[in-house]
Amino acid sequence: MRITKYTHACVRLEHEGRVLVIDPGIWSEPSALTGADAVLVTHEHADHADALRLAGLGGVQVHAPAAADLPGVRTTAVAPGVEFTAAGFRVRPVGGRHAMVHDGRPDCANLGYLVDETVYHPGDSLHVPEQPVETLLVPVHGSWVKTTEVIDFVRAVRPQRSFAIHEAQLNERGLSSVNGWLTRETDSGYRYLRPGESA
Repeated sequence: MRITKYTHACVRLEHEGRVLVIDPGIWSEPSALTGADAVLVTHEHADHADALRLAGLGGVQVHAPAAADLPGVRTTAVAPGVEFTAAGFRVRPVGGRHAMVHDGRPDCANLGYLVDETVYHPGDSLHVPEQPVETLLVPVHGSWVKTTEVIDFVRAVRPQRSFAIHEAQLNERGLSSVNGWLTRETDSGYRYLRPGESA
């Protein structure tokens, strides 16, 4: 499977000519969706779901939590624990809620997606799935998370490899610091992929 990182939380998975895109938000490059067969949206926030772009996809199936509010977007509702197939990939949704941001502010539905039992994208959550994870996409920065929590999350999941996501608000100094911490403090083959880079 080929994984291509796009800006912030967006990743593109390709295997045998099939293309699945996860969380194409307003900061991600439009090219992430070129040739997409299906899209997974973890939650309704604009940095994960560009509703205008998704509404214009035509026949591409967009899967999102049942409670997600994505105006103008036709979605297929998905629920925690109920497996489905998207672009030929087996997908298991896990979790359920966005991480707490601050002071009891309302959260929203957030599902992490375990794709083909190998790649895990948690969205804006540090939910640890029950299943083993080979490749973890790690949200490394946000108003809802601290670096020490990110390190603990990676240690709890225990993936074979991990790649950063959710880092678009970090400058180079901040990114260097987070990358250093995760490289030193986890045994997960951590690697930072720049937007457009693949593994």
